[in-house]
Amino acid sequence: MNWRIFLSGAAAGLIGGYCLSKKLNEMIPISAESVLTNVKNAFRKDGRIDGSWMQMTPEDYQHYAIKTKVYRGGITRNKDGIREQFEFIADVYTGTVIDIYPI
Repeated sequence: MNWRIFLSGAAAGLIGGYCLSKKLNEMIPISAESVLTNVKNAFRKDGRIDGSWMQMTPEDYQHYAIKTKVYRGGITRNKDGIREQFEFIADVYTGTVIDIYPI
């Protein structure tokens, strides 16, 4: 057996396995709890949070030609004695907040 052929095959298998695992991890949804925790941490920098909610089941979302699944949620906070309410939309697969708007 030639060691060069064996090592090149093993290296190709490792690289292929790594690329496949990265692609599969992109398709696994992030939990709604972790998305809500990240949004709450971002809002906590500007004021105290009074309440929050999160829709646990993903829903389809389309903005022009982009189609994805999203979580919807909301935050109520106190900033300088004024109560503010916001709703947000976050991508299920990346956890990225797509839109935030005041109510």
